[in-house]
Amino acid sequence: MATVRFGQYPPRMMEHFTNPRNIGVLENPSASAEARNDSCGDVMKLYLRVEDGVVAAACFKTLGCAAAIAASSALTEMLKHRTLREARALTKERLNDALGGLPPVKHHALDLALDALGAALRQVV
Repeated sequence: MATVRFGQYPPRMMEHFTNPRNIGVLENPSASAEARNDSCGDVMKLYLRVEDGVVAAACFKTLGCAAAIAASSALTEMLKHRTLREARALTKERLNDALGGLPPVKHHALDLALDALGAALRQVV
C-alpha cells in the first residue's frame, strides 16, 4: 500500500483528524454497528440515536489511520439532524468532498465509514 505524508492531506481532513468531533460511545443508541477493513486493519464503531426519523446524535470510535479517523468524524457531523432518507443517500463523493478530497490510496477510509453507516441504518426501522 502506498504511503501518504501528512503534508499531502487536505486541510479539512487534517482538521477532522487533529480535532475529531463526536468521538466516544453513545449511551442508549438506536443502532450501533462495526465495520472493518481487513486489508489495513482499520476498525470503526458507529453509534446512532434516531428520534422521529431524524439522526439526533452520532458518535464513533475508530482505530485506524488518520484518514479513517477523519472520515469517521466528518461522517458523524454530516449525519446529525438529517432524516434517515438523507442519511441513506450519503455518498462516498459527498463524504470525500467534506474532507477536501482524500488521496485515492486513502479512499478505503471513506468505504469504512459508509460500511458502518449502512450496517447501522439497517438496524433502524
